[in-house]
Amino acid sequence: MSRKHAVLAISLWSTVASAFKLSLRYLTPLGLLFYASLTSLILFGVLYAREFSLRRENLRSAYLGLINPLTYYAVLFSAYDLLPAQEAQALNYTWPLMLVLLSIPLLGKRPNPKTISGLFLGFLGAIIVATKGDLTRLSFSDPFGVALGLGSAVIWASYWLLNLRDGRPLIEKMFWNFLFGFAYVSVVLLISGEFIVPPLEGLIGAVYVGLFEMGITFLLWYRAVESDMAFASNLAYLVPFMSLFFISLLVGERIAPATVLGLAMIVGGIILGRGW
Repeated sequence: MSRKHAVLAISLWSTVASAFKLSLRYLTPLGLLFYASLTSLILFGVLYAREFSLRRENLRSAYLGLINPLTYYAVLFSAYDLLPAQEAQALNYTWPLMLVLLSIPLLGKRPNPKTISGLFLGFLGAIIVATKGDLTRLSFSDPFGVALGLGSAVIWASYWLLNLRDGRPLIEKMFWNFLFGFAYVSVVLLISGEFIVPPLEGLIGAVYVGLFEMGITFLLWYRAVESDMAFASNLAYLVPFMSLFFISLLVGERIAPATVLGLAMIVGGIILGRGW
């Protein structure tokens, strides 16, 4: 059953890059985050209702919710708003490389030659994606969008490291993170004056993102990793390539050869640097 959970999670996550891009046709990044995080909050609230309790530990979510969903998704959705979906998802997928880099100063890990080679290969792949393969001029079509895409990877890696210290049950943690996070998103949205009631297409897209990027899929993945980590971890490398198929089919982007090459290098770098 755990392998079915993994396959279903990977299949759903492969569609979310397209859902981001399509939803952003009707919503601003903050607007998409507002409705998507509200959806996730309702989902985790229903799942957590029977076990609801007020504990001092839940105050951790006051800062975790500031990182995710607020900062991470605001940056990620902004990257998708500025870049083609294929580029934004490839740059965001460098987060395991960022995790290795952050582990050096924060966890005191020492990289070996294999890890350094993996980092070099992976980040070279990111540059190929960002420059559309033109390494001679290092010209970026949208430098700010590229910075946001890579920045989202740094934020997610940081959040992942902070989560290592959080021993609360998953659903409890996610509920409180989204409760605080949604409150922050609401305040920022009201201050910015960007609040709108979107057309039905935008609302459906935001609900889809809330359910299948932030909510249900995360629970499926957690169960899969608990039962068979090796299978789930190896299967995860299919996500960015399957995403390209959906981006081409649903969003209508022509997938650039440089994107495929760069993404293959990013994934290769992640695999090379594993187990350090």
